Amino acid sequence: MISALIHFFIEIWEGLNIALRSLVSNRLRSGLTMLGIIIGIVTVTAMFTIINGLEGAMNRSLALLGTNAIYVEKTGWFVEGDERRRQWSRPDLRSDLAEHIRERSQYAVAVAPLVDTSRPIRYRDRAMYGVHIQGSTPEIARVDNVDLVEGRWYNDLDNLVGRNVVVIGDAVRESLFPNEQALGKTIRLGGKRFEVIGVLEKQGKFFGMFSFDEQAQIPLTTFERHFGRFRSVTIKVNAGSGDAVPLLEEELTGIMRAARGLDALEENNFEINKTEAFREQLATIKAVVYAIGIFLTGLALVVGGIGVMNIMFVTVKERTKEIGIRKAVGASRRAVLAQFLIESVLVCIAAGACGVALSLGITAIINQIIPAVLATGTVLLAFGICVLVGVSFGVVPAWNAARLNPIDALRYG
Repeated sequence: MISALIHFFIEIWEGLNIALRSLVSNRLRSGLTMLGIIIGIVTVTAMFTIINGLEGAMNRSLALLGTNAIYVEKTGWFVEGDERRRQWSRPDLRSDLAEHIRERSQYAVAVAPLVDTSRPIRYRDRAMYGVHIQGSTPEIARVDNVDLVEGRWYNDLDNLVGRNVVVIGDAVRESLFPNEQALGKTIRLGGKRFEVIGVLEKQGKFFGMFSFDEQAQIPLTTFERHFGRFRSVTIKVNAGSGDAVPLLEEELTGIMRAARGLDALEENNFEINKTEAFREQLATIKAVVYAIGIFLTGLALVVGGIGVMNIMFVTVKERTKEIGIRKAVGASRRAVLAQFLIESVLVCIAAGACGVALSLGITAIINQIIPAVLATGTVLLAFGICVLVGVSFGVVPAWNAARLNPIDALRYG
């Protein structure tokens, strides 16, 4: 048993040495043979890198929106055309609905109305444009669950009397106060004077686009006095846990229908938006990426595999006499089969290594758009595919070589 195992490993070692010498002596031919495999590996690794990057960006972005949050709004998030125009004709939501929900909901742990606009913010000779200004009640601190790095949130008294106080995002602080303390300073929001009372911790961007750090939070009554009260509000409601989100959604639907005076046959004139809607959109994108990636990968690997098979047939023809000599001195069919299978697999593994190296560069480019990492599992999958292609397309030429009659092979050429 032990001697048979040793003999088997010796055959594999000899086959590996012969295969390596053959590949090195035919570098150009081996390189051209590898092109199809390289393209296939680059495609499959890029596909998984993009999908992993999208999922990572999605998870981080949804954490900013609130994983257990539900948004009660006038319109849905992902509607277009006539449906969007129809939804915009609905009656506006008012801020007093937040208190109505708070009093009647069993599953809501925090409720806050939100209104927003975009205005420039100025401090002395420095300005920042397109800043997201949001008005809400003090409970927004619990709803958003964002910490302050300094200062305080506005309180009930600030909201009651409509004080001109503001909590700014990290990017606003860096832009307006690069070398000085922000707290206590007076800035202008849309031309109105506000005192900075707090600075939010750094949060980052939503899907690499909208920055949660380019914002300013002010009391709701202050917002309505300066920027108008005749607009629909968003009511953000937090559930205690992910399991409670479906229950909260059902409960909110009932509360809102009762508040709007809708009977059983009338459709909702409001929308319950959840962060899961973004995951559904991502699932569609992932399906498209998978479909394109699998098609291109399969096409490239088949073309590359046919190239490997073709070159292995040529190799067997060129080395027929060598095969005859090996078999004449006692090499078994298994040893010859292993020799050419190993050579086929080595070509594919070398192609896989080149493909993975190229994928590292592609990953760095993707990382400029969305956070992306070439995972170890993806690399192992790439090499697994290479071995599978090498065995699948190399077995027929290797079997032909193993079956050669040693006398006929010695006479060849």
